[in-house]
This record gives sequence, structure tokens and C-alpha cells, in this order.
Amino acid sequence: MLALSGMRTRWITFVGSFVALALGVGLIAATGLALAATFDAPERGPERFAAAPVVVRAADHLRVDTPTGTRTKPLDHPGPVGPRTADRLAALGRTVEDRTFPADVTAPRTGPGAKAARSGADVKQPRTGPDVTAARSGVDVKQPRTGPGATAARTDADADADARKSRPGQDAEARVGHPWPVAAAAPYRLTSGRAPAAPGEVVVTTRPGGAPLRTGDRVLVRTPAGNGPRTVVGTVAGRGFEDAVFFTDDEAARISPDIDALVVHADAAAVRRALGPDSGMDVLTGHDRRRADPDPDRDARALVSVNALLGTAAGITLFVSAAVVASTFSFAVAQRRREFGLLRTAGATPGQIRRTVCAEAVLVGILASAAGVWLGAGGAPLLVGRMTGAGLAPPWFALGDASWPLHTAFWTGVFVATAGALVSCHRAGRTAPTEALREAAVDSRVMPASRWAAAVLVLLAGLGLPALALAVDPGDLLGRKSYITRPMLLVVGFALLAPVLVRPVGRLLTWLPSRLPGATGVLVRENTAAGVRRTAAVAAPVLITVALAATLTGTVATLEEARAAESRTATTADFVVMSGQEGRPMAPAFVERARAVEGAVVSVSRSTAVTVLEEDTALVTSEARAVDPARLAAVSELPVTAGRLSDLDDGAIVVNEEWLTTRVGDRVTVWLGDGRKASLRIAAVLATGTGDNGVYVTRRNAGGAGVDRIDVKVAEGADRRAVAAALRSAGAATGTRVTTRAEWLAANGPGTNDQTRTGLRMILGIALLCTATALANTLVMATSDRVRDLAVLRLAGATAPQVLRLVAAEAVVAVGVGAVLGGVVAAVNLLVVWGALVLLGVMSAVVVPWGTLGLVVAAAALLAAVSAVLPASLALRTRPVELAGARE
Repeated sequence: MLALSGMRTRWITFVGSFVALALGVGLIAATGLALAATFDAPERGPERFAAAPVVVRAADHLRVDTPTGTRTKPLDHPGPVGPRTADRLAALGRTVEDRTFPADVTAPRTGPGAKAARSGADVKQPRTGPDVTAARSGVDVKQPRTGPGATAARTDADADADARKSRPGQDAEARVGHPWPVAAAAPYRLTSGRAPAAPGEVVVTTRPGGAPLRTGDRVLVRTPAGNGPRTVVGTVAGRGFEDAVFFTDDEAARISPDIDALVVHADAAAVRRALGPDSGMDVLTGHDRRRADPDPDRDARALVSVNALLGTAAGITLFVSAAVVASTFSFAVAQRRREFGLLRTAGATPGQIRRTVCAEAVLVGILASAAGVWLGAGGAPLLVGRMTGAGLAPPWFALGDASWPLHTAFWTGVFVATAGALVSCHRAGRTAPTEALREAAVDSRVMPASRWAAAVLVLLAGLGLPALALAVDPGDLLGRKSYITRPMLLVVGFALLAPVLVRPVGRLLTWLPSRLPGATGVLVRENTAAGVRRTAAVAAPVLITVALAATLTGTVATLEEARAAESRTATTADFVVMSGQEGRPMAPAFVERARAVEGAVVSVSRSTAVTVLEEDTALVTSEARAVDPARLAAVSELPVTAGRLSDLDDGAIVVNEEWLTTRVGDRVTVWLGDGRKASLRIAAVLATGTGDNGVYVTRRNAGGAGVDRIDVKVAEGADRRAVAAALRSAGAATGTRVTTRAEWLAANGPGTNDQTRTGLRMILGIALLCTATALANTLVMATSDRVRDLAVLRLAGATAPQVLRLVAAEAVVAVGVGAVLGGVVAAVNLLVVWGALVLLGVMSAVVVPWGTLGLVVAAAALLAAVSAVLPASLALRTRPVELAGARE
């Protein structure tokens, strides 16, 4: 009953706590529901080979037996199905060979005043008029242009010439090529036209929003074997997992000789017997056929970043909510010292006081948690929709039917409320009647010994752990988990020390205003120093938000700048050419033409991977590049710490300092991208850097990878313009974009990862929302509790506008105190990141997000001023004499 009576009497205090806790629980529930949906990727059945009885392909996982069991890792480049294997399986039944290769299509131009040229039955008579377009097939006489947008139909040679003159990749749609016989394994069904029967004929998939291809269209198709015009003789409806171009079986074999998979119309057991146990082939049936689909793990991989983002958001929400609730209850108890003193005078025991405060916390926790669960259940669909709309989650991402996040959020809220009040309960129970009455006007002895001890221990942990990591493993400090969780210890430590730090920081911020004419500056300084608990309660949420905002955005920006600095230092080429799409090799025709450019030093490289067994227990895969050692030094300056890059050969490898074995000359056993086992000699060791300094091998150890990057250096004395013109001409003819070093650095420099920044904005938005609630709650509580002080100022001669300006200034100073303390926390964390980069051999500047910090502090100051002024203006409507004589 006493708890209920207290809640009715001081409802403003508990409404603020209720709102803060309900909001925190709602955010935890919403992120929890979304997080639960990331634990299981959608169950998809076979797609490309849904109608195939048996699919045989090279094993796509490396399997290594260790003393603790068999370890597996995905292979970067699984090998092909050999011709002997195909012949052996052909004796069991009908087989269909599958080949997959890039086949980019430039569709015919369409639009106002232009019609695509077609052949056969699609020939149309030309129309006369200002925008006439002659639609003809075969070799035709070109009509003069008669108006804007008019385009004469072109021959195949003209279409090819136009493609060469266009910008690289202009109007080209990225597709994959297959032989037509394998289309039945999906199955694809013709919706128009017929199957390809001769070279130069193709069947294409269609989909809503894609290129408007129709039977009879003449298109330019770019393949690894070269570019050439093709006639679309048929179309099939797309099935969503790929955009395909189907060729005749013979033409597909000419373009891509290797067999990627084999469809076998035979009994699976017979296929396995024919292959034998050590064939290195996988025999896929039933649901396992999905492993032969394009990127079968794409759904699970897409959820990894979503899981990390939501887990981080939930963790930060829990941390901020706990800190806000604890600060709110602590301030509420400090406000009620006179009330507790009177209860003690009336005979209440310390235990009764503690039980009363705890009962209030539990009641608020239960009610607020229930409201938060309701908010979270309604807000989770909005959160998922926002994430998919912003590209943070795949379009198919949706909530599941899990209910455990709601239960977890509810009991978390109750626990946070109870735990946040425990320390306050203890202090409330220790209140003596005379002590409470004596301390009612000015805060003193705000730091008991227990709080000092806790603050010192937390700060030692917050500073000691990074120092230990700097000494042992600096690279660990650059991980996302590290730079997100590390600030929390320092935040807690500074929050515990806030009552001690408020006075000196407040005096520093009010030093100049207190020396200006008028009494406002002096009053702000003295009130800030006298109301330590009030100022600390307002500063705490600002401290948390500023520290998190500066640390997260500053660390990400600093790491991006460090990676850019590494790229600027390591890459000395004048031109950098990258594959247009990740995982796709560069056009062989461009590689040949680039190598033939006079005056150019061309370094061709391939993206691959090597796997090593560490300590006989774990397979660790490292990204690698296959290079020509003789050309590598001409286009790059890698951070070599031991050995020489020139010693790299087919029997050697270049590793970085993260490897367990880093002594030059030692041999390491690795598995290459195609699963082959090799023993390679360490030729050189690179600095770890930001983690992008990978492994280097030669082409022989590339595991079948295709060329995906070319670095070009203009030879001494050569004509740079001539080299650039020759490269761009080769790029235009093959749909390859050639960039200068400056353009490449700009495209891969800081600020290019919009998805990461969007995720950070979401996390900071959550923290800001909690901060806004806490600020408004604390200031309304504090201002409502100061009505007698405001009345005394009025009676002393201050006008209402002067009092309101004083209240607003005090709130802004409290926000400034929190911003300074948060800035100190952020500075420590950013210095730790900078120190880690220096120890890893990366000399880069610390990037301070001044714009983000300015917005956060300005928003907090504005909200604080409004939250303080509104209740004060309402209180000032009452006559000062009545307020001064009122009892609290």
C-alpha cells in the first residue's frame, strides 16, 4: 500500500521511468523478434536441377581428417567433371553436360521514336514522319535521320561497332550462359519461339523489369570466347534465381570447354559405384541437388550481416536502457530524501524503506515491460520493413513465429528495473532522519566508498583490457565486436564518477558565462555545483550517446581511412582494371589486348584462397591473390616485414603476420582453392595492417581462378596518353571499365560502404531515442521538484523570462557536461584504435566525426532546454508567494 501511495503521489517520477523502460523493452522486443528470424535461412528446394534425377559435380568442400574429427571448408574454385568421368557415367544412362559462363547481353535499343530491328516474321514496313525508324533485317540500306530520336536499323556489324564505341557495360545485362539441353533440368519451358539449332542462335530468360527481349531480336552477347551478335530464337520464363542465355550444346562447349556438372539419368547407387569412394565427385539427389544451384548459401550468408547488426542493436539498447533506468531511479531516490527522512522519523525501518522502493521498481518494471512487449510486437514489422527498404536485409527477409523474444524482453525489463533500483534501495535504507533534512538543499557526500571502488575497478578494466590487447594482439582491437563493446566499460566508469566530475567540468563550462554582466552565469555555475545529482542524472544519457556516436562512427571512419591509406601506399599502378561483377572473371580478349599495349607494364592477378590447418584442430581459409612475381613489384609496394617478394615462385607463398608460421624459408602445408594439397615455402611476410594484406601465390597455385584484376604501369619514357587510349579502346570493345589510379582509389575510399553507415545510423537512432526519453524524463522530474526555488527567484526580483532562461541554461550546461565526458571516452577509444593501427604498420590519421557529434549534442541541448522550460513555465503561472509557501 505504501508503494502504491508513493506512486500516486509522485506520479511524474514514475511516468518518466515507465516511459523510459517501456521504450527500452519495446526496442529489445522488436530487435529480438527480427533477430530470431535470422537464425534460420528460408528452406529452398533445388532450383537449377529441380527436375534432374542425379547431378554429379566436383566436391565443393574441402574435408580434412584431424585428431579431433573431420573438418570441412568450402572450396573457392571446385574443379570440373573430367571427360573420363563423363564417359564412364554415360554408360549408365543418358547424360547432359552443364556448363556455366558469363554471357552479358546488350539488348536492342527501344524508346520514343526508335524500334528495335528484328528479323523474320517481325519485319515491319517503315513509317513516314519526323521520327521515322526503318525496321529491317539482314543487309539493308540505311535511311537518313529525319528527326530527333530517329534511328536506322543496323546490320550485325553495325550493332557490334556501336557496342565497341559505347561506354563499357552500357546497356549490358549481366547473364550466365548454359547449353540448351540442360534447360530441361530446371525445368525451363519455351514461351515463344524454338530451341537454338545453329551457332549464333540463343534462347533467353525473361522477367518483369528486365530487358524487353523477344523472339527475333538481334543482340550482342559478350562471352569469355569473345563478343558477337546473336539472334534470339526463343524465350523462356525466368525462375528468379538467374538470368540465363542458352546456346547450342556445341557452341557452349566451344565457349567453356570444362564440364561444371553432369545430369545423369540413372540410379544414384549405380552412379556412386561407378565413381568409387575416392573420385572427388559429389553425387547429388533429392534436396542435396540444391548444392549445385548458383550460390546455394546466399540466403544464409545474407543473414550473417543482418544477425550482427540486430545483435549489436539489441545489445546497445539493453545497455542504454539499463543505464538510463538506473540513473532515473537513483535520481528519484535522491529527490525523496526528505520523504524517507520523515518516514524514518515516523518509525519506518531501513528494511521497510528498501522494500518500498523495490516494490515500486517491480511494479513499474512489470507495467512498463508489458507495454514495451506490446510496442515491440507492433514495431517489429516496421523495423523489418525499414531494414529491407534500406538494403540492410534481403528483400525476402520476414518475421517468423518465434515468441521467445517477447518473453525475454519482458523479463529483461523487469530485471533491469529491479537491478537499477537495488543500489538506490540500499542508499534509501541508510537514510537517517536528520541527515536527510540537513542535505535537502545542497548535494554532498554523493560518492560513497562502494561507488568509488566500483568506478575504479570498471575504469581499470576499461583501460587495462585495451592496453593488454595492444601489447598482445593489436589486430583484435579493430574487430566490430571490440570497438562496439569496448566503450561500454569506460562509459560505465565515467558515469559512476559523474558526481565527482560534474563540479570541475561544470565550472570549466561556466567559467566565461559567470564573468559576463548579469547574474545568470553565476547562478548557473552555482546551481550546477549545488545540484550534483540533478546535473549528473541529465549528463548520464548524453555521456552514453556521445561516447557511442563518436566511437562507432569515428572508428569506422578511421578504419576506412586506414584502408584507403594502405591502398594508396600499396598500389603504384597508373591504371587499375577490376572485373565488373564479383566472382566473374575478366574478358580474355581484354586481357590479351592489355598485354599487347605498347609502353605498358601489365600485372595480371586472380582472386583465390588458401586453407591451412592450424594446430591440427581448425581449418582457416585466407583470401589470396595469384600474381606474376616479376610484374608485381612494378605496380605495388607491399608492406614486407621479412623476406623478398621476388623470391615468390610456384613452390613458394607470401603470408602475413597473422599466420602461425611466419619464418622465411619454413614450409607450410596448404590446400589451394580447388582442394589440391601443396607444401609451399614462405618467401616473404607482410605486415598485418587492417587485415586486407592477404596471401600471394603464383598462377599455378590459383586453383583454376580467372583473371579479375589488372594493374597497369606506364613504362618509363612511354606516352601515358597513348597507353590510356589503347586501354580504353580495349575496354570499350569488351565491356570492361578502365579506371585511373585516382578514380579507383576514390571508388574504394572512405565513405563508400553505405550499408555500414545506414546500419550505424540505425543503432545510433536507437541510442538517441533512449537518450531523448531519459533527458525529457529527468528534466521534467528535476524542474517539477524545484518549484519553490523558482518562486524564491521570482520573489527576489527575477522576471519570468529571466527564470526560464536560467532553467534552460542550466539544462544546456548539464548536456555540455555529458558531452565533455562522452568526448573523453570517445577520445580514449579512438586513440586505442590509432595505436593499434600504428602497431600494425598503418600510418593513418584519426577521423573525428565532428558533424555527427555536433548534431547529437545540438539535438540533446535543444531537447533538454525544452524539457526544462515547459514544466517551469507551467509552474510560474502560480503566484510566487503560494509556491514559496507550498510544501513538497
